Amino acid sequence: MQAPDLANVQDRGFVEVARTALVKLHVLDCLRCAVVVATLLCVLVTLEPFKDLTIIDDASGKLAATYLCFAVLSAAGVLLSASQNVPAFRTLWTPLHLCFLAWMALNILFSENPAISLQRFALTASVMSLAIMMPLLPSSLTSFNQCFAVAAIGLLLLCYLGVILAPGVSIHNARDAAEPALAGDWRGTFEHKNVASPVMAILVYFGAYLISAGAFLSGPTILVLAAVFLFFTGGKTASLLCLIVWGMASVVWATKGLWQKCAICFVPLLLMNLLTVGSVVSPQLAKLTDALPIDSTFTGRSEVWEFALGAVAEKPFVGHGYSAFWDGVREKHTEQGAEWVATVAHSHNSYLDLAVTIGLPGLLLVVFIFVWAPLKNFQMIQSRGASQPLARFYLVVWLFGLYYATTETFLLDRINPTWFMFVVAVGGLHFLARFGVRS
Repeated sequence: MQAPDLANVQDRGFVEVARTALVKLHVLDCLRCAVVVATLLCVLVTLEPFKDLTIIDDASGKLAATYLCFAVLSAAGVLLSASQNVPAFRTLWTPLHLCFLAWMALNILFSENPAISLQRFALTASVMSLAIMMPLLPSSLTSFNQCFAVAAIGLLLLCYLGVILAPGVSIHNARDAAEPALAGDWRGTFEHKNVASPVMAILVYFGAYLISAGAFLSGPTILVLAAVFLFFTGGKTASLLCLIVWGMASVVWATKGLWQKCAICFVPLLLMNLLTVGSVVSPQLAKLTDALPIDSTFTGRSEVWEFALGAVAEKPFVGHGYSAFWDGVREKHTEQGAEWVATVAHSHNSYLDLAVTIGLPGLLLVVFIFVWAPLKNFQMIQSRGASQPLARFYLVVWLFGLYYATTETFLLDRINPTWFMFVVAVGGLHFLARFGVRS
């Protein structure tokens, strides 16, 4: 009988001890949480916080770091979540999603600038994959809440410290090169108050969600700090929508039927688009808009919408190319009296902008995936009796995004923080409808 190899026994013993220690330390769970927090901070704080707006800076040389950062985070997220979430990933391979990817490939191929469209869509796809993995990476609902709370508090602290210690780069001022009229509006780590204000509105919702989930310290802290900052951004649209959408979501939550939910969510959305973009093509709608107690020109946006609608008419099917149209406008010679077009970066309406860039079929696919499907998923969650605070949080963020998209352009907008949180909500509703919450 051969004596046992003591070295092998000792090696096996060491491996087992090490494996047990790693399991007890929850190393993988810690790594997943680290990826979640790092991703949220990279998106929300941005990779270039406290930008000096008195200098017109060309960011083209800094794109490599952005692409590398999100590529690494995406790869880490996939590696850390793949083993546990294969069934969840499989549910994303639907005919509708595949049609959208195929359409984007076609759109990029026929883009006015295929290289720019491909480069920017690569970043968008990377950020979308990270946003979809945000609900999947944390090992439990408690872990999810903690990760998002840490990132939210970190962002808010940085924003307030910026306002107190470095107001020149965290508050709009009269020396800003592009929009000196915004002087006094808080922007924190963000480049513009119109980026800061919707993020703060979403953090208000997150704080309210944490309170409903029993986090009576972090929840009120995030809610109050975000609400105060939102007020000082001067973002009237985000502030008003924050309250209106919360009330609308409460009505949707209490409504049983899917078609009734559709009427509550989508009829006002259609009316908002008609009264804004529609007012520049219909004299009747223009008269109705003029009768409302608002600026009928929407701060000069009516001219932009009219120009964008003309661009849609030029290429209604395939579009001008993902994220390529407005760059091309700046380079082209504009007719006398329309030189303002060269300074416009988007159409101030996400739905119109998508029609311009990816065509009407592309817009229709986006509507099916990001407008119709999330509400259907929410209905599935309620029908299973799995209604919970998390589902309501996702619902209100999704609904806020739909309505904010009528005045700003952020849908499919690469690393835009509002777009990122919108996709988190859409993905969260998708997975909750099929799997529920991991205990």
